[in-house]
Amino acid sequence: MDLDDVKISRKKPIYPVVPALKKYLKKYQRYAKFPISYADLLTFQETLPVLDKNGNDTFWETPLYPPYMQDQLYEGLKIVYAQLKASGNTRIVEHKYIDRVEYCAFGNTRPFRIRIVNRLNDVYDYFYIKQADASRIYGLELEEILSPNQVNYLVDSGTLVEEHIVGIPGDTFAKGRMHDPDYNLTRIAKEFVKFNERCIITLLGDMRAYNYVMQITPDFDDFQFRIRAIDFDQQFYEGNPKVYMPQFFKENLPFVKLAMDHLTDKTVLQYQQEERSSIVHRVRSERHRIADLRDASKLQQLSAEENIKRLREGYASFFRNPAYYKCKTMTDIVELNVKNVIRSVTL
Repeated sequence: MDLDDVKISRKKPIYPVVPALKKYLKKYQRYAKFPISYADLLTFQETLPVLDKNGNDTFWETPLYPPYMQDQLYEGLKIVYAQLKASGNTRIVEHKYIDRVEYCAFGNTRPFRIRIVNRLNDVYDYFYIKQADASRIYGLELEEILSPNQVNYLVDSGTLVEEHIVGIPGDTFAKGRMHDPDYNLTRIAKEFVKFNERCIITLLGDMRAYNYVMQITPDFDDFQFRIRAIDFDQQFYEGNPKVYMPQFFKENLPFVKLAMDHLTDKTVLQYQQEERSSIVHRVRSERHRIADLRDASKLQQLSAEENIKRLREGYASFFRNPAYYKCKTMTDIVELNVKNVIRSVTL
C-alpha cells in the first residue's frame, strides 16, 4: 500500500448536537450553560497573523475586538474556564486574566485558543472554544471510554470547550526529539503500534503527526511514552479505511520506520493484542456508558451514505469478515469492531 494515496475530505460538514446526544451529555455531566458562545467570539472585525519565534506563519490569527466588547468576552472566558476546570467555582480565576485569544480558520471547527495566566506567578494554561460538531463529540467520548486517556470538555448548544492536551506535537518530536540517546526507541515504536490499533478500532481518522502529541513520563529506570490524539475532526466520516490507520500517512513515516527497525511481526502482534485486551477491560467497566453512546449516535446521520458503504466494504476486506457488509451506519462499524476485539481476546 502506498503511503501518499490517503485522501482527506476538507469539507466535512458540521453535525449539530441533536436531542439524543444532548440527553447523553447531560447524563454524563458534559453539558453546561456558558455565559458566552462560540458565535460571540466570531464578532471580530479584523485579525493580525500570529508568527512563531522564527517569523513563520502559524496559521493562527489574533482577532481584534472593540475594548468594551473585549472586556465582556474576556470576563465570560474566565467563567467558562472555571466551569471546565472547577465545576464553575470562580474562586480559581480570581487572580487570573485572559492574556490572549487566537483564532484558526484552517480547521473544520475553526477553533479559538485561549491563554489564561495567573497574575500571582505567571503560570499559564490554554483551553479551546470550537463549534460543537457531533461527530467530534462522539470521538472525544470514544477516546474517554476506549483509550487510556481522559478528556475534559463541555458542550452548550453550538459551543464546544476543550481542555488543552499537553505534549510534544508528533511532527516536532519525530524531527528533533525522537532519537534522544536517553530514549528507548523500541518503547516509542510499541506505542505507535498501540495508537494505530486504537484508531483502527474507534475509527479516529486523519492522525497525521501534527494531529497528535507525544507525552513523555520519566520512570525510575527509563522513559514511558504515550501518543494522544488532539484532533477529532475526522471521527468516523471518511470512507477510505486507510484514513483510520496512521501507518499509511507519509507524515508518520519516521514512526513506521522505527517500528520496522525495532519490532518483529511477532512483537507487533503482541502489542496489538495487549491494546485489544486493554480495550476489552474498558468496555466491560463502561458497558452502560458505551451502550448509551451507541444508542445516541444511531439516531443521527454522521457521514455520507457512500462513505459508509465504502468503509464497510473496506473493513470487510481488511478483517476478512463479511459481517461488515450488514453495517448501516458508522456506529454499526465501531460496534462490530469492538465486538470483534472482545471475541479475539476471549477466544
